[in-house]
Formats: sequence, C-alpha cells, structure tokens
Amino acid sequence: MAASMVDDDKQISHAKSTSSSLNGDGDGFKVYKRRWYILLVVFLLNLTNGMIWITFSPIADTTVPYYNITPFQVNILVLVFAIASIPLGFVASWLLDTLGLRLSLILAAWLNGIGSLLRNVSTFESVPLGYRFTVCLTGQILAACAQPFIMFAPTKLAALWFAGDQRATANMMASMANPLGIMVANLLAPNIVQQQQDIPTLLWIITAPTLATLLMATFGVCSSIPPTPPTSSAEEKSEPFFQGLKQILRNRHYWVLNFVFGAGLALFTAFSSFFDQMLCPRGYSDTYAGMCGALMIGTGSLGAVAAGIYVDRTKRFEEVVKICWCLSCLFGIGFVQFARFRDQHVVVAVMVSLFGGFGFAIYPICMELAVEVTYPVAEATSAGLMIISGQIQGVIYMLAMQFMATDLSEYELSLGTGCSTSIQKANDFTPQDWTDPGLFVSVVATVSAFILITFFKAVYRRMNKEQQIAAARIMNQTIEIRPEVHM
Repeated sequence: MAASMVDDDKQISHAKSTSSSLNGDGDGFKVYKRRWYILLVVFLLNLTNGMIWITFSPIADTTVPYYNITPFQVNILVLVFAIASIPLGFVASWLLDTLGLRLSLILAAWLNGIGSLLRNVSTFESVPLGYRFTVCLTGQILAACAQPFIMFAPTKLAALWFAGDQRATANMMASMANPLGIMVANLLAPNIVQQQQDIPTLLWIITAPTLATLLMATFGVCSSIPPTPPTSSAEEKSEPFFQGLKQILRNRHYWVLNFVFGAGLALFTAFSSFFDQMLCPRGYSDTYAGMCGALMIGTGSLGAVAAGIYVDRTKRFEEVVKICWCLSCLFGIGFVQFARFRDQHVVVAVMVSLFGGFGFAIYPICMELAVEVTYPVAEATSAGLMIISGQIQGVIYMLAMQFMATDLSEYELSLGTGCSTSIQKANDFTPQDWTDPGLFVSVVATVSAFILITFFKAVYRRMNKEQQIAAARIMNQTIEIRPEVHM
C-alpha cells in the first residue's frame, strides 16, 4: 500500500510539472481565442439537447392525456435517447476521430434543430390526434440521434484546442451543459404547463435556442483543429479507430471505469426520467419533483466546477472519482428510501442535492480519466464507449424499474397523491409504488462503489507521455546552449 501511494505521488508530481512545462510559449505551443466560441457552441448544443431529452418527464401526468397515451409511452420519449445512442455511438466515435469535430457538430446541430421543430408540429391542430404522438416521437428520435455526436465532443474539443491545465475545466464546462439543460427543463416544464393547452408554449420556448445554436454551429465553426496544437499530446497522432478499439479491449482498468461510470450515468438518467412518477404518488407535486431535478443538477454543477478546477491543479483524478462516487451512492440510496414516505420535503431535497453534488462532480473527470488510461487511443473512442455504457445500462435499469413498479395500495390512494388529473378519467396517469425499484437502485449503487474501490487503478498514460516529451525537449535545449569545448 505504501509503495502504491509513493507511485501515485510520483505520477502526480510528474503530471503537475508536465502541465506547467507544456503550456509555456517557450515550447512553441499556443492556444487560440476561437476555442471559447467552439466551446460555447458545444455548450449550447448539449444544453438544448438535454432540454429536449427530458421535456416531458417533469409533466408526465399532463402529457399522458394530452397525447392520449400511457405512462410507459411517456418514458419511451426518454428511452429513445438511450436506445439511439447505442448503435450511433460507434458511428459518432468514428466520425469525430476520422472526419473531425466541425462536421460532427454541424450534423448534430441540424438533427437537434429539426427534431425540436417536429415536436412543435405535433401540437398543430391540423395534425390528427391519433398521429400527434408519432410525430412527437419522430422529433425525439432525431434529437436522440444527435446526442452521441454532442456528448462525445467535449473530450475531443478539450484535447485539440485547450492547454493541459485547462482540459478538465473545458471538459467540465461542455459536459455539464447537458445536465444543466435537464435542470432548466425541470424548472420550466412544471411552471409553464399548468394545463394541457400550455404544452405547445413549452415546446416553442425550447425550440428557439435550439435553432439559434444550429445557425451558430453552421456558420461559426470553421475548423476542426487549431492552426497549431496546444500541447505535445495534441501534436501526436491518435491510434486509428479500429486499432484503438483493439487496445481498449485489453485494458482491464478502463473497463472497470467504463462499467462504474455507465452505472452512474444510468442512475442519473433513471432519476431524471422518473422523478415525477416516483414522488407524486406520495403526495409531492409536479413543481416539487421538478425542483428536486433542478437541485440535483444545480448542486452537481457546482461540484463539477470545484472538482474540475481541483484536478486541473493537482491531477488527482483517481482519488476524486473514488471519494465522490462513494458519497454519491450513499446519498442516492438515501433519496430513494426517503422518497417512499410522505411529507419529507426537506430530507428528500437534501438527499437528492448531495447525490447530484458528488455524482456530477465526477462526470467530466471520468471522461478525462478515460482518455488518460487509454492514451494514445483517440479521445472520442475512449470517452464515447463510456457514454455508450451508460446508455446501455440506462435502458436496462429504466425498463427494469418500470416493470418493478407495482400498483399503489388502496390505503395510499386514500391519502391522496400529487399527480395531475384530467376531466377524461380514462386517460389519467396511474400512480404506482416505487419501493422495489428503489431497492434495485440501492443494490446497483452499492455494487458499483465496491467494484470501483477494489478493482480500479489509474495509470496516467497521456500525462506520463507529455512528461517524457517535456523532459526530452529540456534535454535538447540544454545540449544546444552548452558551449563547445575545444581541445
């Protein structure tokens, strides 16, 4: 154990010295101001895609009668994002690594924009009631196809455009836009949609920034890479896509990280999708459920900012990930258990806030850590497979939780619920008991935390390579300036 700690300190010390030596003008590396514009485009794409993704979950009980569908069909509007990302994730990884960042962002912007517009079309009176849900689902599917291109972009952008001591922060800013979009939707949806007729207004509010981002990406992102690289690792050529996949298959520590990160992303997706359905049967309102989603992401964003700045300075990726994930699991278990009881507004809000605060802190750090432990595999490949893992597990967990939910007891129904009702009782949302899905979540969280602590060990391949290059440069400079000795 002592030897392991010494090795860790050596890696971190080398990484910190590398970061400072590789970002000076003396080494010929330069960053460009336009990187902030591209970061803004990726941020807005992620933000609007997150809003589209989760639009109907905070108002599930209002969406059911509006589209004349079942609660399961409402969940399908969320599930299509996870389902589409699995096959398209490999396409997005290949496209980002082969054809570049610019083409991927423009394609994603158009899919996102057209998908959002189609959802608005589904509310037009000229569309027959029986076809409205199909049109809306088609729009969701198009936006879902954009998601892997958007979510895989932050690590690629950070590696190609940002200096070594800015990568984790840039990744954090771009990656956290997606949960911020979910937070905005959680706040907007229940406050704007007071009745079924308000749903079109909500959709137009989301479509406006989506179309603005489409124009920014199409006419503002002019190149995939800067004129000169910002770091020595960006200067190096990444492994070809399929060769990179072969290398990853043999990397045991990467697959441990992949599974645990996927479990965390899946639990976040499940919570975001089911907040309203988990809480309203116990008397909590749609507005409160939306507030819980906003608290989870709001505190998570603060945690991600703090963690991103900390690891950029200290390079202690592994320690931060392990500590934060264990605490996140603890508070996530607390949330699902306390959500079973009525009138626990403060405790539930605190639990879900701390779950988000520690859980979201590791999202961008895990992305950077995946690149570190798999270098020189291309960034979109290693990070992309992490997202795909989360989507696969998300589909499994959400379907399992959906089918584990049971009918609410007559006694609980007699106490009243916070679920919205309509005049057409046949189309009403049916409250369910989510005790069994809560137990399932607790088991998944506990197992994933145990696996992470026991089996994951980080080897900082990219930072070590940069340290070697920096040392070689210093050696060459020393030799060049050494005065010649004449015999």
